[in-house]
Amino acid sequence: MPHDEKPPVLRVRDLVTSFAIGDRRAVAVDGVSFDLYPGETLGIVGESGSGKSVTALSILRLVPNPPGSIDGGSVEFEGIDLLALSYPQVRKVRGARIGMIFQEPMSSLNPVLPIGRQVAEAVEVHEGLPRALALERAVEFLTAVGIPDARKRLDHYPHQFSGGMRQRVMIALALVCRPKVLIADEPTTALDVTIQAQILDLLGEMQRQRPETAIVLITHDLAVVAETCDRVLVMYGAKVQEVAPAESLFAAPRHPYTLGLFGSIPDPARKGQPLATIPGNVPHILDLPRGACRFHTRCVLAEERCRTSEPELVEVAPRHSVRCHLAADGRDTRAEMARANAEARP
Repeated sequence: MPHDEKPPVLRVRDLVTSFAIGDRRAVAVDGVSFDLYPGETLGIVGESGSGKSVTALSILRLVPNPPGSIDGGSVEFEGIDLLALSYPQVRKVRGARIGMIFQEPMSSLNPVLPIGRQVAEAVEVHEGLPRALALERAVEFLTAVGIPDARKRLDHYPHQFSGGMRQRVMIALALVCRPKVLIADEPTTALDVTIQAQILDLLGEMQRQRPETAIVLITHDLAVVAETCDRVLVMYGAKVQEVAPAESLFAAPRHPYTLGLFGSIPDPARKGQPLATIPGNVPHILDLPRGACRFHTRCVLAEERCRTSEPELVEVAPRHSVRCHLAADGRDTRAEMARANAEARP
């Protein structure tokens, strides 16, 4: 059964999160909506500062307050709005039914507790297992994620593991309570290519063993997205700019920002041609364009309406939606971008 024929396990609607910066508030997530289906891997991509990680933290109510606050929207997990729950109720969901792998395992693991204790504690807290059984579960999951001699390493501390092994411990910690949803925030950042591949294979194997588990994979690596994701959500300027099945997005991206991202990937088919670049820089979170397309300051196709009217997210093909005036009009943004880039080359 296709993923979207099942009820979504997670429904995010009109999520808004902001941060106090001096005497102003900066909106880091602005009206983000998406569904996540059982067994699906949803990729969220975009440059640093686009709102990817803050979206993930908002889902689990992990945004530090102050300076941050979740100002609107809903996050329904199995029909229950997590934003309406008390903090003790959310903590029962977090780590048990929704697991999360953070970017930096050294800052996420407790440096003064043995890793066996950290993994077992999650089972004790969420499932009420006695210490001995919880440690057996820890051995099982540490072994499953490829920690050699897991039982012997229960008493080891995070600093005694390599970066790749610490990330495996984080994955074991996220999976040990067998969650329905796993959020992986840049799980391969700062790891070498071989270890990256092992971590991604590990997530894929986990999903094959438990096919109902849904994954949100946050990354800036489009090659990883192409290899692992069923559907992709592209963010820029705190908003969703394009969302489509991975195959459709890579075959026919429509948003100029997505086209710019794809154009910056080395491609043997473009041998001898310079990589495309996106002009300008990502605007500061306090200086995002309002009442206009968020990308218009860097878009080579921008027209006057892009500067004065904010486009809606509209469906331009089956299951493929774009926030762009030109794409909504049926314009061939891909061909127009190619011409604009060719004319810009010296």
